[in-house]
Parts: sequence; C-alpha cells; structure tokens
Amino acid sequence: MTSLIPVVVNGATGKMGREIIKAVVAAEDMRLVGAIARNRDLQGEDIGEVIGCGALEVPIIADLQATLAMTGQEREPAVMVDVTHPDAVYDNVRAAIAYGVRPVVGTTGLTLEQIQDLAEFADKASIGGAIIPNFSIGMVLLQQAAVRASQYFDHVEIIELHHNQKADAPSGTAIQTAQLLEEFGKLYNLPSVTETEKLPGARGSQTQDGIRIHSIRLPGLIAHQEVLFGAPGQIYTLRHDTSDRICYMPGVLLSIRKVAPLKSLVYGLEKLL
Repeated sequence: MTSLIPVVVNGATGKMGREIIKAVVAAEDMRLVGAIARNRDLQGEDIGEVIGCGALEVPIIADLQATLAMTGQEREPAVMVDVTHPDAVYDNVRAAIAYGVRPVVGTTGLTLEQIQDLAEFADKASIGGAIIPNFSIGMVLLQQAAVRASQYFDHVEIIELHHNQKADAPSGTAIQTAQLLEEFGKLYNLPSVTETEKLPGARGSQTQDGIRIHSIRLPGLIAHQEVLFGAPGQIYTLRHDTSDRICYMPGVLLSIRKVAPLKSLVYGLEKLL
C-alpha cells in the first residue's frame, strides 16, 4: 500500500484553501495533517465542519511554525500548500523549507529577488518546492500557444482580469506569461508614434522587452487572461476564463504529488507536467 502524503494547507479558510482541503481529503494518496488560518473566531474548530465536508479531526490553528515542526517529522515527505497573502508568503516558504516541508505556493506577489533567494535556500537544504502562479492546466496550454505565436508576431499585449479582493497587480500569471514570451530575447511593440498618456497608467505597465500588461479588478470576476497578438490585417487572441476554482484542483494535486522527490525549487506548473 502506498504511503499517504501529509499535507498542510496554509490559508485554509479562504476560497482557494477550502477547495484545496476538499480535494486533498478526496485524494486517495493524501492525508490532511494541518489547517492554518488567522481567523480568531475559528481557532480550534474542525476544518471539515467549517467548510461543510464533515468532521476531519483537524483543528484550525494560527501557529504555522508549530505545525511545520510537527509535520516535518512525518515519515513521508510532507507538503505545505500556501494560498495566503503576498505579504506573508516569503516567510511562509522559508519556514517550510527550514522544517523540511515541501512548499507548493499558489500565492502570487513574490519578487524575482525573493524567488531567487528561496531557490538558493531550497538548494542548500536539498528540499524541493514549487511556485505555481496558476494551477490551471488550461492556462499552461494558453501560455504554450502564446510562446509559439510570439515567434511570428512582434506586437503583443496581456490583459488580466481578477476579483477585486486580489491584492497584487499585475497577476503572477500575467508576469509569468510575459517572462515566457521574453525568453526569445526579442523586443515587442516597437513604437510607430510618440505616445502620450493623458492619464498616467492608461497604457498599462510595460516589461523591459516592451510587453504591455493591463490589470482589471472587479467584483464578479474570478481569474481571466487574454493575450492579444497583432499584425497588419489580423489579431490573434488567446483567452482563458475561470468560472469555478475547482478548475485549479487537478493542478494542485499534481503539484503535491510531484514535489516530494524534487531537490530544488521550480517555477511554473509546466515544469511538473
């Protein structure tokens, strides 16, 4: 019989955290061992009862360090899935690695310097981890199509649309998409006129290689992205829409399963497919 993967969910009572816990509990090869949340009113409550999937005998606690310390002593390599806040994720990941727990990070907002520092820390500890800007396999396919298209189009802009509770902009997915397009070392969107913004930011942000990224935040949205390529006489549009967070769960479970044998930190779901 295959041993079960011990899993801690950090951000357990958030919208993503609740779906992840349901997916982990339903997975035959995983075992929920920790549910971390800061909500004081829910401390000590059974996470299963709180999210409506029945008693799981896993209490909600706020002490991540204590949970990681215990989880790191599990016989099987343990995994922490972090879906918290950009302000906390860096420290959370460092703590997980320090305790020998493999981090799977769904929180965006880490800087390139922070990611590099975490990668070096993971290498020294020989602890694998995964930073996943977007757990949707459909988004990975969109990005792959965008990379292929970038070989033939010199003009491209990215529009990302999210709910108005998202704290960081642009989204990690949009930034990662731009980074993938920039791997060819070409400049995009060379100007044909001198542009003037009558309102600052009207043309969105711009990467070093000229890719424009526009961020929209509205209630009613979940997570959406468009990549628009333009050339004389044609527009090529790639779009991915999320209608339910359940679409991320196959990618979350895949990441949990794939991260255990890793000895370094990887960035992007495509690295695990």
